Amino acid sequence: MSEESQPPYKSSSVYNELRLEGQFCDAIIKVEDVEFPVHKIILCNCTPYFRALFTHCSDPDKQVFNIPGLSPQMMALIIDFAYTGSVSITEENAVELLMAADQLNAMDIVKLCCDFLGEQLCPENCVGIWQFTKVCLLPELRAKAYHYIINNFEQVVLEEEFLQLTVEEVADILDREDLNVQLETTVYEALIKWISHVPAEREQHLTALLSKVRLGLMTLDYLTDNVLSSELVGTNSECQSMITNAILDIHGLGNRPFMSGFCHPLARPRLPHSILLAIGGWSGGDPTNDIEAYDYRANCWVNVTDNFERPRAYHGVAFLNGYVYSVGGFDRVEHFNSVRRFDLTTRTWNEVAPMHSRRCYVSVTVLNGFIYALGGYDGHVQLSSAERYQPEINQWSLIAPMHEQRSDASCTTLYSRIYICGGFNGNECLQTAEYFNPETNQWTMISP
Repeated sequence: MSEESQPPYKSSSVYNELRLEGQFCDAIIKVEDVEFPVHKIILCNCTPYFRALFTHCSDPDKQVFNIPGLSPQMMALIIDFAYTGSVSITEENAVELLMAADQLNAMDIVKLCCDFLGEQLCPENCVGIWQFTKVCLLPELRAKAYHYIINNFEQVVLEEEFLQLTVEEVADILDREDLNVQLETTVYEALIKWISHVPAEREQHLTALLSKVRLGLMTLDYLTDNVLSSELVGTNSECQSMITNAILDIHGLGNRPFMSGFCHPLARPRLPHSILLAIGGWSGGDPTNDIEAYDYRANCWVNVTDNFERPRAYHGVAFLNGYVYSVGGFDRVEHFNSVRRFDLTTRTWNEVAPMHSRRCYVSVTVLNGFIYALGGYDGHVQLSSAERYQPEINQWSLIAPMHEQRSDASCTTLYSRIYICGGFNGNECLQTAEYFNPETNQWTMISP
């Protein structure tokens, strides 16, 4: 893979041709047994390391400069970048190149390598990349790798790298409120797997780490059949006591007063990685502005209504770039062409650009960073028109109209196309379906 940047210096192919021909070179960079003829001024533009190396040299006539700590292959890539502004980054060389660039303070290359590694994150390598960022201080990549571990924990624990975590790292991860696991049993089994990898060294940490597991989120059967009966826990009196107390407190057994799961630290649900939102609609015979969020881990709905927001029904909703968009709709009096954006962090709404048409009963979907609003009813007729919203420029633009007028239709995306099925055309309910190709701006009918 080739990564390119646009550095502040404008590298010229002429300079690179002169370097390759060995003309006007005034220094030689030597790495191990390999020599690289260069122009000092070009390398000074690339990184302050070379500027300091050349200007602070005690011997003004010195031409050969030995650079320790990196390979000739990496130096060749860095020099190429100094002259061309581009560098070839691969899975095989990314880490070594990043370390070499960091050593030479070549920050443009460091950023390119970090971006590349961030795109390559997967369950097999995220722990290694995260731990590597402790050697090279790379806060953005470190944060990205860490969040990948937290968000993909169920897959990460299956990989060999998970077993290389330190006890401090394991404790920090297991304690996270936002650790993304469907079942708390996954957390317990990951802990046992980590300890069993080197039991002689790690058994001493069992009590401290088990306290990070939300034992109260497990069933009584699992606690008794799998946890209490395990060899590691069974030989640890502190752990046995912890689990017994959790059973008595949370499951309400024995004579202890029952404690609410939300109050007990071992039974508090972790933050949901995803939630289901129910926005607006009809309630009690009128449109409503209510918003409820469903936390599937806690199995409960939470009201997150903004009481300053107008009621809205028959609208479309889409999620894009961290925001929820409410598109069109109806409030018993007005058919809307307005679009509202909900910020999940602040729980506040704000207005974005309106659509070209008023649309209630509208079909809404997201594809390639655009929100599509298809058909609907404008208060007079069902619509065949369609449009799409680009959030970067806050603008709606019309696309080709559908073959049919459709309100109340279902739409979705598949393989970079938008499919819309059924609906109502003002006279009859439809069984027809069609798809939109954004590359050709065309709708095509498919089998009904």
